[in-house]
Amino acid sequence: MNLSSNEGGVSMRTKTFAGIGLAVLLTSALAATSSRRSAPLMAGTVSGTVTFTGTPPKMKPIDMAKEPSCAAQHNPAATTETVVTGPSNTLQYVVVYVSAGDQPATAPTTPVRFDQKGCQYTPHVLAMVANQPLQIYNDDQTSHNIHPIPTKNPEWNKSQPPGSPPIDTKYTTPEFIPVKCNIHPWMHGTFAVLTTSHYAVTGPDGTFSLAGLPPGKYTITAWQEHMGTQTADVTITGSETAKADFVFKATPY
Repeated sequence: MNLSSNEGGVSMRTKTFAGIGLAVLLTSALAATSSRRSAPLMAGTVSGTVTFTGTPPKMKPIDMAKEPSCAAQHNPAATTETVVTGPSNTLQYVVVYVSAGDQPATAPTTPVRFDQKGCQYTPHVLAMVANQPLQIYNDDQTSHNIHPIPTKNPEWNKSQPPGSPPIDTKYTTPEFIPVKCNIHPWMHGTFAVLTTSHYAVTGPDGTFSLAGLPPGKYTITAWQEHMGTQTADVTITGSETAKADFVFKATPY
């Protein structure tokens, strides 16, 4: 009887240890799987500067005498913004984006904002993802009549009196859309509707950075409303930063 009892005890202890060992193995396996899932994927960056050679067209002063409340907001007078240059021949308001090689982006739910302030569009060029909400505000003391002119999306023309709520809209098809005001003929801007979330609009220093690109081959496009487009092919292999500078040829007219 004692032998049988001891054998039973040994058997129970063996099963217990085996169970503990199995639990440890399962825990380790789950931890390793979780670690692999939480490990960040490698992602690289494309960065560069947009500049020009030659002589750019001279931007003209805008006569806002018919809208004193807007004219008072500009000292010196505002100028047209078709070609805006910075130090060292840099170009502002150039849209730089991944035009090939990227996965289609899911539209963000956060709206992009377009302001009418001082009888000018702010920003002059607004980039967004297709189907992303767009809100258009009138910050002036005068009415505006905003009129985007797309070729692939529906065209509309809406009046927006001072103090009115923002216009809520969106564009479903990618394209570059000129925008004008039918009341103030000097007001011009652009909506850049894109399929990628990897885009940037250059500031006065002409620089851009497209981060979060997984390994792969990409075509990068730079668009400037007066000078056209340029492209560059880049390859990302890991977490490096690839360079893609663009140089546009400017003409005075």
